[in-house]
Amino acid sequence: MDRHSTLDPRSPLVLDVHELGRRPGSMRRLERTVDAPAELGTAVIGVPEGAPVALDLRLEAVMEGVLVSGTATTTAVGECGRCLDPLTRDVVAEIQELFAYPERAEAAEESGDDDEELYELEGDLADLEPALRDAVVIGLPFQPLCSPDCLGLCSLCGARMADDPEHSHDVVDPRWSALESMFDSTNVSDETKES
Repeated sequence: MDRHSTLDPRSPLVLDVHELGRRPGSMRRLERTVDAPAELGTAVIGVPEGAPVALDLRLEAVMEGVLVSGTATTTAVGECGRCLDPLTRDVVAEIQELFAYPERAEAAEESGDDDEELYELEGDLADLEPALRDAVVIGLPFQPLCSPDCLGLCSLCGARMADDPEHSHDVVDPRWSALESMFDSTNVSDETKES
């Protein structure tokens, strides 16, 4: 972790934990609405940059640092994975991350205890954006659907199957095409004999 980076305390996703001190058990609640950062999602579905994200958080001082827990509520937009129609989904992401005091983070690094990503306080500031990103992206559907029974698109012509559930194509296996041409020529010669 870069120990020389500085956070902007005016950023809505940077939390000031100064008033908690280093007194384990001290706690405060935080409710605010922030603008969604860029690229909060996947290629198929995500939260548009600047969309409102309602945070309802609890900041609690513990021995190792500050535990931030709560929810982030927002709306994701994307397209159905079957029919490609636009869709929206309400997202309620659970956040629970420990922001370690710098000396605790350093001790964890030195002991080789880095099995999971460790968020670190920078002075009295905690950058919530990476934790928010992790929580929201994990909460998004892998293959979003406009409805569970979406029929999707026709694989041959791209027509929406919901518009015409009886839609179909007469498809002949190419291995039988030579046989089919024999029947076509037989039918033609039969028709010419009858006339």
